[in-house]
Amino acid sequence: MTLVEPTFHRRKIEHWIRFGRKSYERIIDRRRSVVGFAPDSTFAIVRWAASDYGTVVSRIDILLAVRRGEPFQTLPFVRPGGDILLRLDGWPKVQRALVAIDAVETLGIDPADASPDYWRHAHNRLTVGLEPNPYTSERHAAWMNRRRVSPGPRSGEDAPVRRPEGLAP
Repeated sequence: MTLVEPTFHRRKIEHWIRFGRKSYERIIDRRRSVVGFAPDSTFAIVRWAASDYGTVVSRIDILLAVRRGEPFQTLPFVRPGGDILLRLDGWPKVQRALVAIDAVETLGIDPADASPDYWRHAHNRLTVGLEPNPYTSERHAAWMNRRRVSPGPRSGEDAPVRRPEGLAP
């Protein structure tokens, strides 16, 4: 399970989950909690912090929760870490990512169900200041069919090649 620590301290630090299916939640106090996500689930966390002089950090990360023993990237407030699908810094880019998430929701699709490849695409486009191609119902149907037909060890990856016994690689 991947654990995330959302925090809310008005006008100082705000970490919140934008989307994702929580499989665990524990409230620590009025300002802090711990939420968990099952392996292979997609979720987004938005982080914002300010000082007396203005915004210090604005960031959004869309992650794929990893299975035990899989490689991952580390992030603050995320244990152990995750496979980063989208990572943007700066409020203008974060806002554009939130617009992309809203567009997926407008289709009636939970962003946690969208193709991980789409979030990688959105990351690449938004990083260089371009608009991501829209996520469509057709693209989503293709993703769902791909997942059903070829369930790999991870969402969005091909299954490992299994050779019949006795054949050399």
